Amino acid sequence: MCNDYRLEVDIASIVEDFDDLKIRISMPEGTPNVPAREDINITDVAPIVRSVEGARGAGELVNRRWSWPGQNGRPVYNFRSEGREFPSARCLILADGLYEFTDPQPGEKRKTKWLFTLKDHDWFCIAGIWRAHADVGEAFTMLTTEPGEDIAPYHKRQVIPLMRDQWADWLDPDVPAADVLRVLPKGSLTASQVYPPQGALL
Repeated sequence: MCNDYRLEVDIASIVEDFDDLKIRISMPEGTPNVPAREDINITDVAPIVRSVEGARGAGELVNRRWSWPGQNGRPVYNFRSEGREFPSARCLILADGLYEFTDPQPGEKRKTKWLFTLKDHDWFCIAGIWRAHADVGEAFTMLTTEPGEDIAPYHKRQVIPLMRDQWADWLDPDVPAADVLRVLPKGSLTASQVYPPQGALL
C-alpha cells in the first residue's frame, strides 16, 4: 500500500483545474504553502480538498497531516474501503505521482521503488477521508481497494486515484461510495522505476 507519494504541481494550476470542472475551491486558512516535493511521507503535512457540508460542487483546500495514530500506536495512513460508505469527512488528496515498492533486485539491499503517474494528465486526486484526533489534530488517510491491472504486478492492494469527473462526486456524501471508489481502467497509470534508476515501463 502507498506510504510515499509526490506533488510537484503548483497550487495555482490545481485551483485552475478545479475551476475548469466547476468545483468551487475556498481556502479558509489562506493559500496553503505547498512547496514541490518529490516525496511526501507518513506524518508529513500536505494539501487536501475536503468536502463542505451541504455544498455540492465545493471544497476547502487546506494543509493537513497524513495519518493519525491507530489504537496500536501505528499510523493509519491507508484505510480499507470495501463495505464502507463514508457518509462524511471525505477528501481529495492532491498528487502527481504515487510510489510502490517491490523486493530488492539482485545485488541491491534496498527495495525497488516505482513511481506511478497518470498518462492523461499531469496530476490527480486520491480518494481519502479525514478526522480530528486528540493527539495530532485533523489528519487524513488514503482509501485502498483490490489492485487494478496497472498496480497488481507490484502490490496486492492499492490506493484509489480518481478520474477527474469523479472528484465532485467524492466530495458529495450523498453519492454512494461504491459509485466512486473504483480502480482506473488498464493503461491509465504509467510505472517508472525510480530505484535503482532505469527507464520507464509502459
